[in-house]
Amino acid sequence: MSARQILFYGPHFQAFYDAQTEKARRKIDFVLSLIAGVERVPEKFLKHIEGTKGLYEVRVKAGREAMRIFCFFDASGSLILLNAFKKASAKTPAAEILRALKIRNRYWEETRKGM
Repeated sequence: MSARQILFYGPHFQAFYDAQTEKARRKIDFVLSLIAGVERVPEKFLKHIEGTKGLYEVRVKAGREAMRIFCFFDASGSLILLNAFKKASAKTPAAEILRALKIRNRYWEETRKGM
């Protein structure tokens, strides 16, 4: 039994995932299954983005490549994956964070309409 459900919102994460090597996809799968299966996720794998309300990044390292998957927890406690990118510097680009926030806002708008 898993500790939490992981869902994708929109095509952004899936497009990123599909473009990765088999090795990178296996590492992403491993990290996501770890996050789904444990109650307390180590910050090494899931970290809150400072200065945001409820935005997190899944942290994946495959060889020398570092990848980040933006996500948040919805009202049911599910982890919703948004967009992802390969990290090239120590600091997460502000444009990537803004993109994730826009996608998350779209999610909330759509779920409110469905109520």
